[in-house]
Amino acid sequence: MSERTQQNRSEGQGPATKAGRRLAAQLAAQKAAEAKRRRQAWAGGLAGVAVVAVLITVFVIVGNNDDKPTNQAGATPSASAPAPDAAGAPPAPQLPEGADPALGSKPTVTAGKGELKKLTVTPLIKGTGPAVAKGQTITTNYVGVFFKDGKEFDSSWTGGQPASFPIGVGQVIPGWDQGLVGVTVGSRVQLDIPGELAYGNDEAAAGGRPTGPLRFVVDVLAAQ
Repeated sequence: MSERTQQNRSEGQGPATKAGRRLAAQLAAQKAAEAKRRRQAWAGGLAGVAVVAVLITVFVIVGNNDDKPTNQAGATPSASAPAPDAAGAPPAPQLPEGADPALGSKPTVTAGKGELKKLTVTPLIKGTGPAVAKGQTITTNYVGVFFKDGKEFDSSWTGGQPASFPIGVGQVIPGWDQGLVGVTVGSRVQLDIPGELAYGNDEAAAGGRPTGPLRFVVDVLAAQ
């Protein structure tokens, strides 16, 4: 082979080799750019999914909170526990039909006078309902005070719920059993009860209960 032929071949290969390198570089650059676009597209898609997930979570939380009741202070009271009035006092009791409206308010009970020797029943409000019979269960509101000084020791008004119990069958103190049988429903009566018909006169034997003569003012709201 002549020197010129070798030179021609060398010259023919040089440009081809350079062009191939340029083409390879361009292809590599295109592949890199395409790969970058794909990565950016994936990243954008994932970001969109994350945003949607956050929005769904927010809607779920807000929806659940809307379904829950407000705090207890703002919740509607149940029927078994009537709400107190605006001043915070216990609600007025449910009165029998035709009863004196005065039965809706707690009475003021004062001390007695002199020495109490026997059970004394004093009508304060005369009810128009049927008379209480022995063995019936009656519903009452009451206030109990010491006869001598008028100091209150018990009251159903404090809890806002009337008290119910059988009458005339030994379930309550004798002064109640004897004093409330025959009282008409809707009445308010004052019971002055000597110690022997209440909890006795011996503090040691009374077990912490009030001793001596007592005074009760009792509202008879129902009898069954």
